[in-house]
Amino acid sequence: MGEDPRDETTSTPSNTTVGAGCLLAGLGAAIAPFLWAPRAAFSIDGGFERHAQDLSVIYVDLPLITLGGALLPFGAWALATRWTGRPWIAVPLAVAALGLGIWGLLEWWTPRQHPDPGYGPGI
Repeated sequence: MGEDPRDETTSTPSNTTVGAGCLLAGLGAAIAPFLWAPRAAFSIDGGFERHAQDLSVIYVDLPLITLGGALLPFGAWALATRWTGRPWIAVPLAVAALGLGIWGLLEWWTPRQHPDPGYGPGI
């Protein structure tokens, strides 16, 4: 009766391992919007007389980019930890997944920019 009901082959992740995954998720959630902001600046500012202002980049794109920045490295870390069982292998894979995700985002997502070179800020 005093036996441990858990099977010895399944192990629960330690607090350090779970903390590493949460740290990677927080790091991704902080880095992704930081790299997103320069491209979204024109849509938020709107250019001349704010005629091109598009605040959907704040209400739609920013939450999605932050969520993706958090979930992508955490998901890669969780899968690598699950498959390999070694968190020291999972951390570089999660960082690489975050880097590839941010690179893909910056290549794919192109918000509205200035219509032509002569249409910049005023005097």
